[in-house]
Amino acid sequence: MTRALRLIRDGVTAFALLALIALIAAKFNDAARTKHAGAFHAADGDSLTLGEERLRLEGIDAPELHQSCERAGKAWACGRAAREALQAMVRASGTSCQGSRRDRYDRLLVVCRNGAGGDINAAMVRSGMAISYGDYGGEEAEARAAEAGLWAGTFERPRDVRDHTRQRSGLDNALRFIGRIAGWE
Repeated sequence: MTRALRLIRDGVTAFALLALIALIAAKFNDAARTKHAGAFHAADGDSLTLGEERLRLEGIDAPELHQSCERAGKAWACGRAAREALQAMVRASGTSCQGSRRDRYDRLLVVCRNGAGGDINAAMVRSGMAISYGDYGGEEAEARAAEAGLWAGTFERPRDVRDHTRQRSGLDNALRFIGRIAGWE
């Protein structure tokens, strides 16, 4: 076989292999998307329910439901305000949420859109009622600059609130265990 024919054969083989890899990658990226529409209920500022289905707004993190923040030297229920803001946004007719992955709590990770096609996840961050969790940095910068919502005062990041709650829960469990062993209960 001549050198030219070997080069052509090797080129065709390499092209066929790359095409096969591209097809396999496309298949993996073609995960089934689940779309929901209907009467959503905001469980908190970044979670929804629709019947038995639990949904988590992807790319954002809102204050925990019972979290308080500070604004103008006063505490305010920022967690409840975030839930109310999300509920108002999903109440609009034509709201739909779509996603293809689930989180560790089996909630469908979704991006929600209002009837006009506006991104509700982005709107929550832009209004200052949630912070970016990887996807909405531009909207968070807008909210900060406008001192909107959470950015009008001071707040603890929702992830930190959850971490502190878990630590307290672990400490409480340890103290109960020690109390039982010591006969304090």
